[in-house]
Amino acid sequence: MNRHTALLLVTLTAIPIAHAQSTRPGLWEMTQKMGGNAEMDQAMAQMQKQMAGMSPAERKMMQDMMAKQGVTMPAPAAGGGMSMKMCITPEMAAKQDLPVQTEGECTTTVTSRSATVVKMNFVCKNPPSTGEGTYTFQGDTAYTMKMLMKTTHQGKPQNVTMDGQGKWLSANCGSVKPMK
Repeated sequence: MNRHTALLLVTLTAIPIAHAQSTRPGLWEMTQKMGGNAEMDQAMAQMQKQMAGMSPAERKMMQDMMAKQGVTMPAPAAGGGMSMKMCITPEMAAKQDLPVQTEGECTTTVTSRSATVVKMNFVCKNPPSTGEGTYTFQGDTAYTMKMLMKTTHQGKPQNVTMDGQGKWLSANCGSVKPMK
């Protein structure tokens, strides 16, 4: 898998609960499935294979790196997606402006908000990309989302879709630290 695709996957995986309506603090699990083109589908399958084949030392290094950002290491999910856990503090939930991945230098703008739906646009500098997303909340313990992103890789335009969901697991985050 190339560096561009890996960074894109990490960046988009950490965006999902930004600008939440009303979100319960605690441990959340987010599951996303990316697609949109054969290269992206192949990259996702390759990334999952590489993660499964990591030595214990490599896995620990990856887990430690992600833990510093407040994210547990993604695990394969049903249907070929990725699943990760995040800790949302009471302060984050009160702001209704929850953690967004900063590694890709992304800016998110809410374009509309209702009692159950948030629509947003985003622009990322690294890798250069733009997109839009819709989050539909089922109370303060679950949401579904759909994103469409446009980017360029090796001079070729790419469209990437991401479907996902989030669910609240527990008031106690356990060993998962909040995102920074």
